Amino acid sequence: MGKATAMFRPRTTGNTMDSSVVLGALASSVIAVDGDNIIQYVNGSAEQLFQSGASYLCGRIITDLLPADSPVMSLIAQARDNALVVSEYGISLDTPRTGHRTVTAQAAPIAETPGFVVLSLHEQSIALKIGGSLASRNAARSVTAMAAMLAHEVKNPLSGIRGAAQLLETGVSEDDRVLTRLIVDEADRIVALVDRMEVFSDKPPVDRAPINIHQVLEHVRRLAENGFGRNVRIVENYDPSLPPVFGNRDQLIQVFLNLVKNAAEAVPQDGGEIIISTAYQHGVRLAVAGSETRRHLPLVVSIQDNGPGIPEDLRQHLFDAFVTTKASGTGLGLALVAKIVGDHGGIVEFDSMPRRTIFRVMLPMVQEGDEF
Repeated sequence: MGKATAMFRPRTTGNTMDSSVVLGALASSVIAVDGDNIIQYVNGSAEQLFQSGASYLCGRIITDLLPADSPVMSLIAQARDNALVVSEYGISLDTPRTGHRTVTAQAAPIAETPGFVVLSLHEQSIALKIGGSLASRNAARSVTAMAAMLAHEVKNPLSGIRGAAQLLETGVSEDDRVLTRLIVDEADRIVALVDRMEVFSDKPPVDRAPINIHQVLEHVRRLAENGFGRNVRIVENYDPSLPPVFGNRDQLIQVFLNLVKNAAEAVPQDGGEIIISTAYQHGVRLAVAGSETRRHLPLVVSIQDNGPGIPEDLRQHLFDAFVTTKASGTGLGLALVAKIVGDHGGIVEFDSMPRRTIFRVMLPMVQEGDEF
């Protein structure tokens, strides 16, 4: 077995930039294997793809990560045997580490080192995920408009209906009072629903400051373990070197409390597990509305559960209001998540398959010029 090399440290020498700096900035996953298919190098995107660090991946045979009959393995063999660059579009990866992904793969031999091949995997769904995340923000904006409309067009008339029913109650028989009380109770129920919708209404911008995301997640974990998640195993996988998030602590608690609660309700009663992870990633930027500024979203918080997965027919509309898989749910939780994350300048996405559903929240870190 060849000696594995750890991931190169970014550095510059004079005016020449180290190649690892360039490779580390790529959104594509880059993996170098030797003649025995032992992994010798991975970039940051590959670490994220396989949910493991370079120190773990380097030195392992690539078939520990991908099935031996995967088209990717065939590409590596073709590139090595024919000394040619080969590529294939629309390869499906479906492993416990990667989840279900569709990628374009390219394999290229390294002429200076016989037997070595560089593999590049570019996920085709990245643009679709970003589009889906933006769609979730549009859905949240639609809910905002709906909340304002409901407060004015529904809540105000309901107070009149409720008052009229109470007046009628004083002059009718006991049998008819059952009906007037029903009117009052239903009016109160609708008002309560509208009150919940009002959290989506346009309000003055909330105060934001540097927030330690791990303190937020630790608070959420304690709430879960002492309440709805007391019978669920919660695993923490944190990157302690993350910089502060530019956000509002209470709202971020609301976001991750909703996501962890959904995960706790999805996992099986026996063997239920939730994994809360944090990581730093390069390459995702989002335009700030109303300006030409593009904000980097390097902080990623992932909530993973081993539940049955999200039904296929709900995935397109998961962040819309009133969409839910729960018999007693209102379908406002994920719509609220989308709104708060959008208000923070971030995006939320998800991958789902049986026993592996992951919600990822990408957030901005504190930057020079942020006011707090």
